[in-house]
Amino acid sequence: MISFLYFFLPVLGGYTLTSVYLLKNPQILHRKKRPAFYCKKISHRGGSGERIESTMEAFTHAAEQGTEMLEMDCHLTHDGYVVVSHDENLLRQTGHDVTISSLNLQDLPLYKERLEVTFYEGRYSTGKDRKFALLEDVFKKFPEMPISIEIKENNHQLIKKVSDLVKRYNREGITVWASTDSTIMKECWKMNGSMPYSFSMSRGLLLLLLFYTGLLPFVPIGESLLQFYLMSIFNSLCFILNLLLSCCNCRITMRKSLFRHLAARGIQVHLFVCNTEEDIEAAFEVGATGVMSDYPTLLSSYFCKNRSQD
Repeated sequence: MISFLYFFLPVLGGYTLTSVYLLKNPQILHRKKRPAFYCKKISHRGGSGERIESTMEAFTHAAEQGTEMLEMDCHLTHDGYVVVSHDENLLRQTGHDVTISSLNLQDLPLYKERLEVTFYEGRYSTGKDRKFALLEDVFKKFPEMPISIEIKENNHQLIKKVSDLVKRYNREGITVWASTDSTIMKECWKMNGSMPYSFSMSRGLLLLLLFYTGLLPFVPIGESLLQFYLMSIFNSLCFILNLLLSCCNCRITMRKSLFRHLAARGIQVHLFVCNTEEDIEAAFEVGATGVMSDYPTLLSSYFCKNRSQD
């Protein structure tokens, strides 16, 4: 046993020191990613706190406020149009218990006149525009704006149509595949591997495992973005989990050394949904490279007051 420890402890010590050194100096093993965009101000659902979510009015308003990336979700209508909508079922957004996939484009109902902001309980948004936007119209309107598109369903036709639109409008470098489901993400990447993509949920968990075992500095990473909840936001939405995990969640997931390592490898870290100045401050404090908010005006105001973040 003693002879084993004489062998094991030096090996473990050497491994630990090497891992820590490479964590801080990842360029020794990995070429830094050079994405076509770098975004600090991201508008969640186009800025759903200030205009009705995912409408052209919301996207236009966010762009006018200086947002650097639009975040959105897409679904496919029955007649094959790619529309921007967070939900497939439209009950929350329109009051009608129908699905997008069951309706033709012309039959989609209008958004409610007042829509509650998902990540800011008790707050509502309004707007003149209550129509569902076409992804193609967003691409036409904002040809140079980076866009993160989350795919929520493993629908081959949807994924292909999104990819075809991206290619048609020459947006492969500035349009991001996003999905929490690793199976969907694999299908997206298989369909168009020229587009940057973000971590899925399982890949994010693997990232944490690699980080805590010291293996992360040795492992290549294909993803270009980590888009993750600021843990204080996550905890406020899940009261029971907050009681059980609030003490350890931030310590486990919100590690500045992890985020700095990713940033040094050219991987952007976007934390969401930051709807107060305190949230934005907390996100940058733990090492986020960008923040996602329902309030593009808040982002603009924050950066004006905190020039050091620009």
